[in-house]
Amino acid sequence: MSKDVQQLSDTDIHVYEALAGGATDLPALVRATALPEQDVRQSLATLIAQGHVLPSGDGFELGPHDFEVDY
Repeated sequence: MSKDVQQLSDTDIHVYEALAGGATDLPALVRATALPEQDVRQSLATLIAQGHVLPSGDGFELGPHDFEVDY
């Protein structure tokens, strides 16, 4: 499982940040990102495949990580 966050697209990072900000299901992520649902679904598939996001009940949660984002 890859954990290289530098390979994530801008969309993937946007979805990840929305999830980190409290949006935990697909409708909330679509609202928070203002992206088309299909883009959010594709991004979630990538994030899940790489272990950055985990399915949780009817939604999603952040996976274990060992990186920090500096702004």
